[in-house]
Amino acid sequence: MPEILTLRIYYEDTDFSGFVYHARYLHFFERGRTEALRALGIDQRALFEAADGPESFVVRRMSLDFRTPARMDDLVNVETRVTEICGASLEMHQLLMRESELLASADVTIAFLAKGRPKRLPKAMLEKLAALR
Repeated sequence: MPEILTLRIYYEDTDFSGFVYHARYLHFFERGRTEALRALGIDQRALFEAADGPESFVVRRMSLDFRTPARMDDLVNVETRVTEICGASLEMHQLLMRESELLASADVTIAFLAKGRPKRLPKAMLEKLAALR
């Protein structure tokens, strides 16, 4: 089941055309992923501050598809779901929606690192991530 984050589009998100600047979509999708992990009880700050060395999620690959522009004052939803889990990485699919209208989508490969190197996702984390499928 996807996690849904609702966001408002502000003036600062737009460019001279009045539409959301393309790079801002990265921010929206990042917030969606962060809040999805938080909703599952995965504390990224605690992972980074782990006593035996920092652990973190990093974007390895991202593909974006822009369909229809968002505009200032739009209320949008970022839907985040896990589509695949493999060893030290996971695939996520995200949608940016204005009501039932698809504005943009992202397919993201996230790697899990410990001390800067790939590490298999811990079993407890795998169980939590399964809820986003």
